[in-house]
Amino acid sequence: MALRGEQREFLVILCVLAAALVQTYQIQEATVYWDAAQKSVILNEGVLEKEGGAYGYYNDTLLLTGWGVLEIRAGYGETPESDETTSFLAGYLEGFLTAEQMFSHYANIYPQMIKDEKILDPLKDFMIKQDYWTREQVKLRRNSDPLWLHAGLILAQLDGLQAGAAYWAKSRQREPLSMFALQFLNEVGDLLDLIPALTPRFNSSRGPVPGMGHCSALIKVLPGFENLLLAHSSWFNYASTMRIYKHWDFRLADTHTATGKISFSSYPGFLTSLDDFYLLGSGLLMTQTTNSVFNTSLFTLVTPHSLLAWQRVRLAHALARTGEQWAHIFSKYNSGTYNSQYMVLDLSRVSLGRSIRDGALTVVEQIPGLVVHSDQTQALRQGYWASYNVPFHADIYNLSGYGVMWRKHGEDFSYDLCPRAKIFRRDQARVTDLASLKHIMRYNNYRKDPYSKGHPCKTICCRNDLRLKKPRPGGCYDTKVTDFHLAHQLAGEAVNGPTTQGGLLPFSWSHFNSTAHKGLPQSYNFSFITMKPTLSLYQP
Repeated sequence: MALRGEQREFLVILCVLAAALVQTYQIQEATVYWDAAQKSVILNEGVLEKEGGAYGYYNDTLLLTGWGVLEIRAGYGETPESDETTSFLAGYLEGFLTAEQMFSHYANIYPQMIKDEKILDPLKDFMIKQDYWTREQVKLRRNSDPLWLHAGLILAQLDGLQAGAAYWAKSRQREPLSMFALQFLNEVGDLLDLIPALTPRFNSSRGPVPGMGHCSALIKVLPGFENLLLAHSSWFNYASTMRIYKHWDFRLADTHTATGKISFSSYPGFLTSLDDFYLLGSGLLMTQTTNSVFNTSLFTLVTPHSLLAWQRVRLAHALARTGEQWAHIFSKYNSGTYNSQYMVLDLSRVSLGRSIRDGALTVVEQIPGLVVHSDQTQALRQGYWASYNVPFHADIYNLSGYGVMWRKHGEDFSYDLCPRAKIFRRDQARVTDLASLKHIMRYNNYRKDPYSKGHPCKTICCRNDLRLKKPRPGGCYDTKVTDFHLAHQLAGEAVNGPTTQGGLLPFSWSHFNSTAHKGLPQSYNFSFITMKPTLSLYQP
């Protein structure tokens, strides 16, 4: 039967849409093996082979859902590999599967971090010295100290990441990403403090200036202990929205390993979350918000003979079985960079409907030269813990200069009276489930909320692009949520993009084309999607 003109036109439109969907919904699968005789990697594209050294997939759905999804299993092959080889292969596979996104993300982030090329020489010098010192410590101490053994595994994974991305680039006749580029990506959080620490002459002339915070977080316990909920919203430049949610499952032989299973929000080329939002196989959950260091004299304590924050977070995840252990491991070899408040939840200390035992919530805060932690489980028993870029511990608060900033600039720098503290205190009682948790974490009613005072960033989910004076493409650009039940499955929900709650218009790059945003969605109006590991289906 012949098709009428409008029917043919409709079919053409369907074909175009289907083609577009295929282009934005591409699943890449691969398996890698270690050839011990040739000391090289064998890569099989398009297959998931559970006997391989590492296998996994990357689902390139960024433009469709707001997130790409990466899942990797390593160390489950028929031939057991050393933990170092397992880590290298896991990194190699991730580098190969996500190399194209790594190139784009580096192109977008570099100009956001490097505003003055004069910083490059001291920055590269610091990176080289820190990497050399770390590798030397691994050689000297990996046989006597589990921390340094696992530091070596992190470096092996980083080396594998570079090698896998280089293999992808070579096959496409492109110049590979340098080790500096890979270190740069993983150290983005550390660079927030490292760059001012390395350029004191640039900072001293203008003094510390109040800046945008980095993230909001909320841990909520229902009145009858019926559920525990955790949420985090990231704040940074919207150029950072090339998101990948990652699920890793690494089987490691080292008996000190607490877990090799980890699900977390992340980015291309990152072996860390940065946000942070982690669900761990050990039963620990971790999130974080960044604190500023206004007392720049503390930066004299920053030295390359230390472990960077991203490395210490990974070490604590791998080795800690309790929040207290996490704090002690993280405290070692403090770099004084990416100074933050970390919140570690221990699900084993929570019995829904019955009790929340001491040790359920450990709060850890860092500045150069000092890491402080305390058990804040009592706050959970009272209902909630909120975090919003102001230090909780008095020593950290005062030494980092927040007290001085409060006296100079007002209550925005008060732990109890800053706008987000007030909003969380007022509205947290309305959080009863995941839907209401999402609502508060996307909240932005800056035009009417008395605590926001008309400022689109004095609220839970900032929209700097809506400022009347000097708008810029930055602010709150994602939210991740989970609860007690989902977290046991390493599952949660996530949304990418600035909030549209309360009738705010979706963000579009059309007004900020001068900011690099290669490979990113043109506009953001995505919904929450479920994140959950699936490769366990392939277990032997």
